[in-house]
Amino acid sequence: MVNSGDTGFVLICAAFVFFMTPGLALFYGGLGRRKNVVNTMLSSLFLVGVSIVLWVLVGYSLSFSGNIGGVIGNLDWIGMKGVGMEAGPYADSIPNLAFAAFQMMFAIITPALITGATAGRMKFKASFVFMILWSFIVYYPMAHMVWGQGGLLGDGLLHSVDFAGGNVVHISSGISALVLCIALGKRQGYESQSYRIHNIPMVALGASILVFGWFGFNAGSALSANGLAAHAFMTTATSCGAAMVSWMFIEVMQSGKPSLVGAATGLVAGLVAITPGAGFVPIWSAVIIGIIVSPICYFMIAVVKKKFGYDDALDAFGCHGVGGMWGGIATGIFGLSSINDVAKWNGLCFGDTKLFVAQVISIVVTIVVAIVGTLICLYITKLITPIRVSKKDELIGLDKSEHSETAYPSFNGFDW
Repeated sequence: MVNSGDTGFVLICAAFVFFMTPGLALFYGGLGRRKNVVNTMLSSLFLVGVSIVLWVLVGYSLSFSGNIGGVIGNLDWIGMKGVGMEAGPYADSIPNLAFAAFQMMFAIITPALITGATAGRMKFKASFVFMILWSFIVYYPMAHMVWGQGGLLGDGLLHSVDFAGGNVVHISSGISALVLCIALGKRQGYESQSYRIHNIPMVALGASILVFGWFGFNAGSALSANGLAAHAFMTTATSCGAAMVSWMFIEVMQSGKPSLVGAATGLVAGLVAITPGAGFVPIWSAVIIGIIVSPICYFMIAVVKKKFGYDDALDAFGCHGVGGMWGGIATGIFGLSSINDVAKWNGLCFGDTKLFVAQVISIVVTIVVAIVGTLICLYITKLITPIRVSKKDELIGLDKSEHSETAYPSFNGFDW
C-alpha cells in the first residue's frame, strides 16, 4: 500500500541526488584548469539530459524489469509502460514511479564521475557517444546484477550487498575512469608542468553540495522514512567527518599544514567508502571506515599514480574506484544482518566469513565488467569519432576549441 510520507521522503531524496550532479560539476570544474572549466562542467551536466531520456525510454526497464540470466532486465517497462502509481515491486510503500525517479538520479551521476579522469583532453563528441554506450554496456547490467530481482550479484546467486552504490556507482565508474585515462594518454606537459587548481572556493562549494546530496543518496536508499533511513543518515555523516579529519591529519604529517582541497577530498572519500554499507554497518564502525579510507586514497593519489604514471586528472579512480572497493570490503567486515536483513550473514568482525567472501567476489566481478565494458565502449566510440582533441586544441583549451565559450571572459589570471 502506498504511503504518502514514504513517497514524499523518497522523492525529496531523489531531488537531493539530482543536486549532486551540479555539485560534481562545480567540484570537478574547480579542480581543473581555467581554460577547461566550461568543458569540464558540461561533461557532467549534459548527462542530466541524456541519462534522463535514456532512463525513461529503456534504462529503467533494462535495469529493473524482468530478469535475463541474472545479468540484465527485459523490455517490459520500455518507455515506462506499466510503471505506474501503485506500490512495488521494489518497495511496498512507494509507487513504482517514485522508485524509478530515485534510481534515475543514480543513472545520471554515475557516468559523470568518469569525466574527472579525462579532463582537458577528451573530445566532447567522443564523451557524448562513450557515455551513452557505457550506460547500456556497464551501468544498466550492473544495476540489474546488484539491485534487480534475480540479479547475479544480489538475491539471484551471490547475495552480496550494496546499500547505495559501492559497486554500481563508484567501483564501476572508478575502474572505467582508469581504463579511459590510460587509453587517452597523458595531458601535454603532464610530467613537466605543475597543474594548479584554478578555483578552490568552487571545489569547496561543490564538495559541500555533494555532502548535502549524499544524505539523500544513502538515506533515501532505505526507500522509506524509517529507522533504517536514519541509520544510513548517521553512518554517512560519521564516515565523511572521520575521513575529512583523517585526510587533514595526513596533510599535517606530510607538509605541516592542512589544505581546503584536501579536506574536501577527504569528505568525498568518506562518503564513497560508506555508500555500500550505510544501511548495514554499525554507526561506530563508520568512524573506522572513514578514518581508514583517507590514507588508502591518499596513497593511491600521491604515490601509486605517480609511480605508474597514469593521468587520472581529477582522481576519479583514486577517490571513487579505490574508496568504493574499501567500502565494499568494509561492509563484509562490519555488516550486521540485525541492522538490515537483506544481508544474509554477519561480517567478518562478528565471526562469519560468507558475507566478506561475497563482497570480495562482487568487487572482482564489477572490476571485470567495468574493464571489459569500457574497452568495448572505447572501440565503438573510435569507429565513430576520434576520442582525443588535437595538440593545438588542447593548448588553446577545450572551452574555446570545443564550445567557443570561456568561463571567465574578463579575467586574466596567472593560471591558463
